[in-house]
Amino acid sequence: MFGMGFSEILMIGVVAIIFLGPEKLPNFLIDIARFFKSVKRAINEAKVQIEQEVKISELKAEAQEYKEKFNSIAKEISTIKSDINDDPLKEVEEFQKALEPKREVVRFKKEALEDKDKVNV
Repeated sequence: MFGMGFSEILMIGVVAIIFLGPEKLPNFLIDIARFFKSVKRAINEAKVQIEQEVKISELKAEAQEYKEKFNSIAKEISTIKSDINDDPLKEVEEFQKALEPKREVVRFKKEALEDKDKVNV
């Protein structure tokens, strides 16, 4: 125990009996036991406190992750909202302009077919 052998512990006991006397020795041993018990309790409370702090730091990290996800979703929603707030007719007009060359090709082919039918009749 504490790197001491039985003979060393016995020597400390004999010295304690000599200095304290047989009347005070039991009270001294009780006081020492209370001291070690309070030290043990303090160490256990410190362990619990440290474990709680670790849990709190983990919760803070998790909350930070959720906050970042929420911010990214909020940004996406704001871009979608701004897209919705834009004039939807502009997009329809742009779509129609994009289709205009294809319509011309269709008209040209339709006219060519009609001309071909007129020639065959």
